[in-house]
Amino acid sequence: MRVLVVEDERALADAIGRGLRRQGMAVDVAYDGDEGHEMAFVTRYDVVVLDRDLPGRHGDEICADLVASGALTRVLMLTASGTVADRVEGLRLGADDYLPKPFAFDELVARVQALGRRATPPAPPVLAVADLVVDPARRLATRAGTPVDLTRKEFGVLEELLKARGGVVSTEELLERVWDANADPFTTTVRVTVMTLRKKLGDPPLIETVVGVGYRVPAVDADRTPA
Repeated sequence: MRVLVVEDERALADAIGRGLRRQGMAVDVAYDGDEGHEMAFVTRYDVVVLDRDLPGRHGDEICADLVASGALTRVLMLTASGTVADRVEGLRLGADDYLPKPFAFDELVARVQALGRRATPPAPPVLAVADLVVDPARRLATRAGTPVDLTRKEFGVLEELLKARGGVVSTEELLERVWDANADPFTTTVRVTVMTLRKKLGDPPLIETVVGVGYRVPAVDADRTPA
C-alpha cells in the first residue's frame, strides 16, 4: 500500500511515517500544503493522511482537488479540532474519514488499512496459487503449509504479484507500490528482492521473469519453471 502523509508538524509527520512503514506500507511525507498537493498528483497513492490546517495550500483544497480529479485515492483528514461541525465539513469536502488530534496510533493504522482496501479493486482476503498461501491481513505466507519468513519488502512484492492474478507487474510498478519516493528508479533493489524471494519460496519456482517487462506469478500452470 502506498501512503502520503501531509502534516506540517514535522515530529508528528515523521512518527506517522515510521509507524506506517513498520506496518509494511510505502510512505512518503510532505510538510506543507504546496508540496503535498504536488506529490498527491504526481504519484498514485492509495491513501493520503491529510492535515487540514496546512501552511501554503490548505488541506481542504487538496482534498477537494483529489475528489474532483476522480482519483481512487482515499483521504483520511486530521485536525486539531474535533467538533462535529468540523467533521461534517471535512466529510462534505469529500474526505473518506476524519480523525481528530490527539489520536491513538493503532486507530490511525486501522483506518488507513481500511481505506487502503477501498482504494484498490477488491482482492480475496487470502491470496493463493499452487501450494502458496498469503494472508495480507495477518502478514503471513506459507508454502505447502510451512511458514515462509519474509521481510516487509519481500512480502510486499509477493502480495503485488499475487494480486495481479497472473498478470505481469513491471519493476516500476513494484517500486511505486512497495517502496517510496526515496527509491532510486535505476537501482537493482527490485531484482535483488525478487531473487531472495525466489530462494525463500523454494521449489518448484513460482515467480516468472518476463524479459524486458517485469515479473509474474502465473495464476494457472503454476508448476512451470520460470524464465
